Amino acid sequence: MPLVGMIANPAASKDIRRLVAQGRVVPDWEKVNTLKRALLGLQAVGVDRVVAMPDSSHLVARARDDSNLSLELESLDMPALYTEGDTVRAAQMMEEMGVGCVITLGGDGTNRAVAKGSAAIPIVAVSTGTNNVFPTMIEGTLAGLAAGLVVQGELDLSRVTVVSKMLEIYIDGQYQDMALVDVALSRERFVATRAIWDMSTIYEVFLTRAEPSSIGLSSIGGRLQPLSLEEEGGLYYRLANSDGAESASRNPDNSIKVLAPIAPGMISTVPISDWRLLVEGERVPVEPRFCTIALDGERSISVTPEHKVEIGISRTGPPVVQVELVLETAAKLGLFNT
Repeated sequence: MPLVGMIANPAASKDIRRLVAQGRVVPDWEKVNTLKRALLGLQAVGVDRVVAMPDSSHLVARARDDSNLSLELESLDMPALYTEGDTVRAAQMMEEMGVGCVITLGGDGTNRAVAKGSAAIPIVAVSTGTNNVFPTMIEGTLAGLAAGLVVQGELDLSRVTVVSKMLEIYIDGQYQDMALVDVALSRERFVATRAIWDMSTIYEVFLTRAEPSSIGLSSIGGRLQPLSLEEEGGLYYRLANSDGAESASRNPDNSIKVLAPIAPGMISTVPISDWRLLVEGERVPVEPRFCTIALDGERSISVTPEHKVEIGISRTGPPVVQVELVLETAAKLGLFNT
């Protein structure tokens, strides 16, 4: 029986960037409506069972409460601690249950947690966070249709998905954590509010994707060398710090200033002292210093000069469903014919 998972983050789009920038707030009722449309899309293509992660706002359960929906909704039997660990565990459980596709509602951080739990389940990533690169603005109905078609088994997944790249953090030779889009080294020594928004605090950045049409760290990289999810490798850049402590470029020819949207409504000139492309499989040593490591926009790990930190890049993440390609392929195959 085709089985689809749903993981919705009620905290997405509610961090500090609503105070320091013009980031949008996506209220719970809008998330519920998006999920409801996704459920209707799933039901329309024959999915009659959905499993969801429990969340503090009961988003998926509220979405299911509609007379037009007849599919079965099952909530994962797991303790809800309302932390990132819930999402990681939910993705693990969904893989064990044989979920064929998961619809996520959240930002880069939400999808990073899903990827930590399972790198095998194809993801339809619907954006509701801030500065997002991994998820996209997909209408809920189309997200449901695409996920439903994926689990029916009539499409070649290798043709309608792209396997994600990942940035892997190693400390003292041991794997520590990962990111789907960006890793930033921040001079802030404490995790604190977690979200990265002040570029003057950043030393250097590693990217899997550098997209000029995005907002945030990826957009800066996109001004240096556009790099998509499908293309091989990644991109590294070092910022020329405002205090001049590291203003000397390792490669003067790569010193440049770029105009980039670093947050919604915040467009700044960003001085770059060095940048280069990354090759998949390499590990880049990070200069020893006191700093925090931000993963997909949120400070997560504190390190000292005594730690040996390396950043690697690989294509070992979860498959990302290309919604437009799924719908186009399904139409060509006559899967919408009744």
